[in-house]
Amino acid sequence: MKAKITVSRDDVISKIDDRIYGSFIEHLGRAVYGGIYQPEHETADDMGFRKDVLALVKKLGVPIVRYPGGNFVSGYNWEDGTGDRSKRPKKLDLAWQTIETNQVGIDEFQEWAKRAGTEVMMAVNLGTRGADEARQLVEYCNLATDTYYADMRRRNGFDKPFGIKLWCLGNEMDGTWQICHLTAQEYARKACEAAKVMKWTDPNIELVACGSSNKNMPTFGEWERTVLRECYDHIDYISLHNYYGNPDNDTPSYLAQAVNMDSFIKTVAAICDEVKAEKHSEKTVNLSFDEWNVWFHSSEQDKHVPRWSYAPRLLEDIYNFEDALLVGTLLITLINNSDRVKIACLAQLVNVIAPIMTENEGCWLQTIFYPFMHASLYGRGTALRPETVCECCDAGKLKDVPHITAAAVENADGGITVFAVNRSLDDDCELEIALPDGYELSEQFELYSDDLKAVNSLDAPDNVTPAKVMPNGERVISRHSWNVLRFKKV
Repeated sequence: MKAKITVSRDDVISKIDDRIYGSFIEHLGRAVYGGIYQPEHETADDMGFRKDVLALVKKLGVPIVRYPGGNFVSGYNWEDGTGDRSKRPKKLDLAWQTIETNQVGIDEFQEWAKRAGTEVMMAVNLGTRGADEARQLVEYCNLATDTYYADMRRRNGFDKPFGIKLWCLGNEMDGTWQICHLTAQEYARKACEAAKVMKWTDPNIELVACGSSNKNMPTFGEWERTVLRECYDHIDYISLHNYYGNPDNDTPSYLAQAVNMDSFIKTVAAICDEVKAEKHSEKTVNLSFDEWNVWFHSSEQDKHVPRWSYAPRLLEDIYNFEDALLVGTLLITLINNSDRVKIACLAQLVNVIAPIMTENEGCWLQTIFYPFMHASLYGRGTALRPETVCECCDAGKLKDVPHITAAAVENADGGITVFAVNRSLDDDCELEIALPDGYELSEQFELYSDDLKAVNSLDAPDNVTPAKVMPNGERVISRHSWNVLRFKKV
């Protein structure tokens, strides 16, 4: 098979917002307790955070982490996670049917974020709570005033404000599974009033309104229109969520699912622009794809977890090699839509549908860690629109899916990075990359396994890892592979 990718520095998609490489930590399973926080662990620091986990989060370079949920946030009282830990209440978490000790809250998490070199994307509870509690949390986190909640933060040992810029107005409020599920109009009014008082408290924050929980919701489209018509003047982004899986073991259809992601993004962007036109507004509402990943492997085992456990093993999908390929195609899709997707969060970061896994004996990296790391490290700069010519095939209901999918980024140093996935299960690809004059290939990485179902584990952590390919003039990318080709100016 042959293919050609043409990249022009004049065909610009957008400057990439670094927050497109964000992630997510929810009070769910072992994401917090036994994940980022384990004070009895041999690597624990002075606040109980696992330093081995912190090192791996830094290796990924995530610029922002959404917190504390997720479904959890719709029943969460933020004050429970502040102040003297010995006095914090244990609560029932109805979202995941577990017990929450509140030993980690915003006090601790904002400090963890600093140590991890990342920022906090804070979610407020618009399920059991509303505008009043939301504005109080903004004051607690961001204000230096001599007022009740800012003084409360000081009494808790934090003189300086946390300075959290990005806030989510609830989570998946269209879902009947959500605590205090709302109709579109109910949510729109609640979110609008919360947004107003939050920005009146701190005009410098940015706000993300809830879009549909996924594109298959019966209210998809009308939900977005209703929320945007009500909230447009007060918000900056609307969210998209979607998870992907291969329960039928149909690999060609599975590896084509980024086509659906692309359509989802373009549909929501078009609705935003439709409402913008209705309102004769000069402001553009952009997109926050703040939950995306593969999620299906753990569905059956999660049904057997006893209720009211503390930090049980929930949503601990073990990812195989084909999952990493799909994640690579989804990252390529986000880059190629960076003109509208300004924030995205791989859900989640540690233990729960995550690239990083922990045990008492240590950490190990899942297959999906590697394409995400490559994109985060080398996908910063300006997205260029690649023209890809290659063979296509049908994949289930999807027709004419290209075997090669690619993204191109002009980096700050003037180099160009090309990300490419060969979806073909049978054929290597002789790839021609046409760049502007004055570039040469300087570095190439490949993630490949003969076994599409190969996984990593604590005992075999290097079963699926990327290899550095020595540039030799030939650019052949293997069948079913993820590839990073870095070009420097000469």
